[in-house]
Amino acid sequence: MQQEYAIEVKNITKSFKVYLDRSNNLKDFAIHSSRRKFENREVLKGISFKVKKGEAIGLVGRNGCGKSTTLKLLTRIMYPDTGEIKINGRVSSLIELGAGFHPDMSGRENIYINASIFGLSRKEIDKRVKKIIAFSELEDYIDNPVRTYSSGMYMRLAFSVAINVDADVLLIDEILAVGDANFQSKCFQKLRDIKESGTTIVIVSHALGQIESICERSIWIEDGKIKAEGEPRKVHRQYLQYMGMERREDKDEEENNKNVDVTINREGNHKVVFEKIQIFDSDGKVCHQFERGDDIIIEAQYRVFEKIHNAYFALDLIREDDNMYCFASNTNFSLKRKVNLMSDGKLQIRLNKVPLVPQRYFIDLILKEGNTKPIDIVRHAVDFEMFSYEKCGGITYIDTEWDWTDKDIENSLN
Repeated sequence: MQQEYAIEVKNITKSFKVYLDRSNNLKDFAIHSSRRKFENREVLKGISFKVKKGEAIGLVGRNGCGKSTTLKLLTRIMYPDTGEIKINGRVSSLIELGAGFHPDMSGRENIYINASIFGLSRKEIDKRVKKIIAFSELEDYIDNPVRTYSSGMYMRLAFSVAINVDADVLLIDEILAVGDANFQSKCFQKLRDIKESGTTIVIVSHALGQIESICERSIWIEDGKIKAEGEPRKVHRQYLQYMGMERREDKDEEENNKNVDVTINREGNHKVVFEKIQIFDSDGKVCHQFERGDDIIIEAQYRVFEKIHNAYFALDLIREDDNMYCFASNTNFSLKRKVNLMSDGKLQIRLNKVPLVPQRYFIDLILKEGNTKPIDIVRHAVDFEMFSYEKCGGITYIDTEWDWTDKDIENSLN
């Protein structure tokens, strides 16, 4: 293995037996075990890639494409059928947080158990235990049995152990949304610090914005093979376009012509109800992937069951990862007048040159009477993904110009 690489994966394959006639009890299993039918399902079909020391990469793809299986092979939870995996250094994994935790033992005792699974000695754990407890923010509960913890506390403790073992390679699978917003922010900053210290990171996530904020490279896995790899934003755009095309081919017409279910994610007295809510690009095509600066159009047909006076339409735009409100507006603010609804009609909202940074977002659509009385509120009415070729953080993009004067250069020229 070359010294510059932390991970080398060479042409690995992996298959699983999928049984077609499962036994319902031990008697069936004993009597009919020779007749049990199964098929070999090939999950990975020759995956090869290398990761340099200190590099962070993301694995993306649809559910079942093989990305989590790849990560489990890297952790040696399972082994490939063919091919070879080489890893240089100590590995820490955030795949199943809390695996190995004992519910009747205290948080402190479980720190020692979990850290020992990662290969730390008793002396090494003694040096780190205060830092682990402080990071988890569970000082007041650390000597209580873990069974008394909430799920959020449990995950925070497990996350704190895994990222404080000074691993050479850190493997992460879909568990970055740990705890409240403040703790999540601290986790992301810790990951950036770990990366800057030289740790190699491999992340599996459907949250493409998270990968773009941490990783230099993305690998898109499709049907057990690598379909594309490279700079995250370029790979993610290909992936999103591919998924969008596939959805249109498979079921776009069915989904787009379907009325909104009045019983799901709804609030209000339903004197007027939204129906057939859709999202379009500026060309009038149904779209769920937009580049920063694109126009986004939301349309909703509505049915009037009882005439309404003195109402207003509103929307809330929310970031999906942490439910952060990014934007809110209504017809009172924008038009400075009330809405009267006498008969069925159609609402159109145009969001011009949307400056949001790459992330996944959704929109709540709202109709209220007077000041506060809800008529119809549809939570998660539409969702969409933003992408951009430019790298930035935060919520919104601000066009920035940079300029500076180097006095040393000026003096040398004089």
